Amino acid sequence: MNKFYTSFAAAVALTMLLAASLFAQRRRASNPNDTIASNYNPAELFSPAFYTEKGNEFHAANGAPGPKYWQNKVDYQLNAKIDTVSKTLSATENITYTNNSPDALPYLWLQLDQNTYKKEARSNFVTGRAAAEHTKGYEFESVEIVVNGKAQTVNYLVNDTRMQIRLPKALSANGGKINVFIKYHYQIPGDFGGRTDYTQTKNGKIYEIAQWFPRLCVYDDSTGWDTLPFLGAGEFYLEYGDIDYKVNVPWDMIVAGSGELQNPKEVLTAKQISLLEKARNSDQTIMVRSAAELKDPSSRPVQKGTLTWHFLMKNTRDVAFGASNAYIWDAARVNLPEGKKCMSMSVYPIESAGNEAWGRATEYLKGSIEYFSKQWFVYPWPVAINEAGTAGGMEYPGIVFDGITDKGKELFWVTAHEIGHNWFPMIVGSNERRFAWMDEGFNTFIDVYASDVFNKGEFAPKRDGEYAPGGGNPADEIVPTILDPNAPVIMTAADAIKEKYRHPIAYFKPAFGMILLREQILGKDRFDYAFRQYIHNWAYKHPRPDDFFRSMENGAGEDLSWFWKGWFYNNWRLDLAVHDAQYIKTGDKRSIRITVVNLEKMAMPFAVEIKLKDGSKQRQSFPVETWLQNKAITFDMQVTQDVVQVQVDPDGALPDMDRGNNLFKVR
Repeated sequence: MNKFYTSFAAAVALTMLLAASLFAQRRRASNPNDTIASNYNPAELFSPAFYTEKGNEFHAANGAPGPKYWQNKVDYQLNAKIDTVSKTLSATENITYTNNSPDALPYLWLQLDQNTYKKEARSNFVTGRAAAEHTKGYEFESVEIVVNGKAQTVNYLVNDTRMQIRLPKALSANGGKINVFIKYHYQIPGDFGGRTDYTQTKNGKIYEIAQWFPRLCVYDDSTGWDTLPFLGAGEFYLEYGDIDYKVNVPWDMIVAGSGELQNPKEVLTAKQISLLEKARNSDQTIMVRSAAELKDPSSRPVQKGTLTWHFLMKNTRDVAFGASNAYIWDAARVNLPEGKKCMSMSVYPIESAGNEAWGRATEYLKGSIEYFSKQWFVYPWPVAINEAGTAGGMEYPGIVFDGITDKGKELFWVTAHEIGHNWFPMIVGSNERRFAWMDEGFNTFIDVYASDVFNKGEFAPKRDGEYAPGGGNPADEIVPTILDPNAPVIMTAADAIKEKYRHPIAYFKPAFGMILLREQILGKDRFDYAFRQYIHNWAYKHPRPDDFFRSMENGAGEDLSWFWKGWFYNNWRLDLAVHDAQYIKTGDKRSIRITVVNLEKMAMPFAVEIKLKDGSKQRQSFPVETWLQNKAITFDMQVTQDVVQVQVDPDGALPDMDRGNNLFKVR
């Protein structure tokens, strides 16, 4: 090639290079992904390898229990007595513990929740505000184990709300059994007890007895012995088994306990037994013991001494009971799927009577159980009880303690919420001491929809969980928490969440996250199918957070790692904005070209709606993949008349931190 052609070729190449460079600059200048300032980074939100561990033989990759999943079992036999003069509970306990783990256990750990009321308890130092009243906690008279058929004393150590029993010989793996005998008593806390207490009413004291016996800590494949102390906010993590218990009280008291009463003829009158049988076949609430009978000795089978009430509850992690001579008692049938039945009961003092208050408590309980059983998983126990006292919103298997002064919608909401806990974590046995959201969040989510269904929506809506019941847009109400730089994330340990954030983070944000999954991300059919699979797979077992995440992804067929990352592990903000809207013309067709930008670190599927001059509207929906590569998206919508405005998220369904930039007026 001669010099002329060489020079000419070089000049052409240079011209083309300059032209390409200029075109690229102009293209970048017109691309909103390059010109709009945004905190959004697609690579960060959608980064792969969300799970730090792969599935294994115990917790499978699909979110189900693996083929070698194991779980220990614990059965209890309890004999308790309440002394109403000294306000003490004394009891003997026979524990049968089965070690199904692959490990020999040289010691056992038990939970001692009553020790939280001791002056030196660790729970007094969590918030910096020590309780004003205290008890001595558990006082042990003896602790024994059975060796070769003979009871012998055993070395044990009490440390705050835990007891370690040091065995003379390790409990063998893969089915080894041991019996532990404990004799103890404790002072029943007064109103300061919170979850367990006694309080005075017009016709007598009400005793709410919970966390009343030493219970085995869980030994699992995640942490071995889970020995987190009871500090108040973090609740319970317990093994399943059968609990056979007896409660001795003065003759004039009614005992309402978890499980099924085994000796009605000994503790009830013939009339009461007949009325209970009538209630067992009635959708209408039947009065078993009326207000008029409170002072009538004939409403009890004997008129002196004491009576022993005997209850049995199978395949449960705990039991609790209420006892009082001030109880009004009513009951009704609960209709379950496939023709199954159970009983709904309420006990409450005369101060709580009336249809505007506790007169409808059994109806509320019945309606909630019927909905949860139809929608998610059938209620498994023969009885459910709503008990009125000062614990004011606490749940145990088969029984809930609700507020003595609750009325109307507040009573329905608290009843639905507390009995809902029988699904989470009483049936699905998650570790609520570590992961409060798997307990409170899931349960707040399911009782949102119970309000929609009960009595054709009598107490609806409850879209905001319990955060501000009955009003406001939950998408807007969660934003202040997300914007708060001091707010913890959902995955924070339960007891590490300050009271200011306890409800927003443990209840509201995870519940609203589930609503987003169901109503905006997956759709109701896919969500419900996956969530039901999770519940059925982990009923009476111990799931971890990853088991839930994997269950939802596998059941719904969707990679949701971006959602878990942004919503559960972080408080990443969402801010979608309409950046621009301009008319364009292609031939004889007119369109409006719209640019939507994501300004913050979170992403969501979204909708854009245009309002036309005649008031009509057009809408277009976009999946979350819109944000897989882009910080902004530009698209056209064909129109036949002038556009008045363009709006992103027109329903206000997304937790958008700045709704001011969601609306764009078109000139």
